Amino acid sequence: MSTSARPVRRSRPEGFPENGPAPELIESGFALENADAAFLHHGLNLADLAHVLDLARRGIIPADARRALLAALLDVVEIAPEDFPYDPAYGEPYNSRERYLVSRLGDVAGWLHAGRPRREAARVALRLHLRAQLADLVRLTVGTVSDIVDRAEEHAATLLPDQTYLQQAQPSTFGHYLLSFAYPAVRDARRLLDELDGIDTSPGGAGCVNGTRLLDDRDPVAAALGFREVIAHTRDAMWQVDGLIHILATTSSLLSNFSKVAEDLEIFSSSEFDFVDLDDAYSRSSILMPQKRNPYSLAIIRGASGVVIGRLTGFLAVTKSPSARSDNLIFAYGEVPRALDLSQRITRLTGGVIRTLRVNPERMREELDRGYTQATDLAEHLVGLVGVDYRTAYVVVGNTVRQASRSGIPGHAITGVMLDEAALAHTGRSWGLADVDLADVLDPRSIVASRRAEGGAAPAALAAMIGNLRDVLVELGAAADQRTAGFAAAEAALLASARASAAEPAG
Repeated sequence: MSTSARPVRRSRPEGFPENGPAPELIESGFALENADAAFLHHGLNLADLAHVLDLARRGIIPADARRALLAALLDVVEIAPEDFPYDPAYGEPYNSRERYLVSRLGDVAGWLHAGRPRREAARVALRLHLRAQLADLVRLTVGTVSDIVDRAEEHAATLLPDQTYLQQAQPSTFGHYLLSFAYPAVRDARRLLDELDGIDTSPGGAGCVNGTRLLDDRDPVAAALGFREVIAHTRDAMWQVDGLIHILATTSSLLSNFSKVAEDLEIFSSSEFDFVDLDDAYSRSSILMPQKRNPYSLAIIRGASGVVIGRLTGFLAVTKSPSARSDNLIFAYGEVPRALDLSQRITRLTGGVIRTLRVNPERMREELDRGYTQATDLAEHLVGLVGVDYRTAYVVVGNTVRQASRSGIPGHAITGVMLDEAALAHTGRSWGLADVDLADVLDPRSIVASRRAEGGAAPAALAAMIGNLRDVLVELGAAADQRTAGFAAAEAALLASARASAAEPAG
């Protein structure tokens, strides 16, 4: 094709839009972003202050403009998010802030854009908000696990027919059962601290993808905001989402663990089980049926777990787009803080449920005595006593249990004669058990006492776990407190520097 025959490419519009946003865009986009403004408000204030101070450090912003802009920003610090004039008609929250500052200062407000896009300010603000939430969630998790550990210690000797698939499995204790939920929560608390390390890094100075010629050192802004360090790669700093995914995944795991215990307790608190009773403060009456006291708090815990899983799934679906897309993070400003806020509430609720739970040891023992949870121990005992392989002992005990169940004989009343009959039928010979005393082997408390290995339900093994967990909880709580104190100290220092700089005399 000749040069003259080549089609002329249409000139496409460049530059910022000349007209305001369409009503549909305001309602479906900017309104959603402004609904998340409360999560970013304080962090945006701190990010702006740190940016202005850094411009001053580098001699970029004139002194008069610095003082005026800092004074105005310090005024905004004192305005609650709900009282600030965020308006989706002007665009996203940053646009409302810009409009407010321009109305007060005119073009002086434009210094906030020097070397920094609005998205960078929002990225910084999100991290400031999330790191405080993460530290608080760790602290709340420590409190709830402490409640679990305290109740486990209280019920270390409370016998329970532990279950799998809602079928009686082996004799255990309610304390040992409860402690099984402490360990996953501790692991999640550790993960939250790891994720806090990742979030507590500064995207400041990243620009849009490749920084700015106005900034040759990103460390001062990070230090002013109390970040541990800067994010190494500028493009990654602006557009990374993996840390947010990890936060949502860990909160999903944490609430899934609490949902498991809530589902168990809902079953245990039913009239059919009657193992536990929820405190009245964590229940709700039926409006129609006067006899019903519903475990409403447990439904809240279970439902919240599903909500957070949904937030994780939804965010994953959003973030599988090409890189450097705003949609990856527009929704993060609300979804991730809301997931953490809900997780904080549910963690507190779970602790309250456990702390006030009323346990019915008599009913647990009644069901234990009625069932056949001794079967595994009996089979293991016969392996050593008779010298048969476990499979043979398993079949003989299983057949004995079946016959006992049909005859209405509970597990603790199984006799050597019954075992001999089953052995004769299966192996063709009697095992000579008629005069053997099986009382200790069939006694649930003796069975529990035999579980002396690490992690078992025997008193000493349970006490060791409880002691170790308490040490770990002290360590986790101290780590969360230390981080929170560091954030507060950095903020106080930043505000003090801003006030001092704003008050410097002219000239």
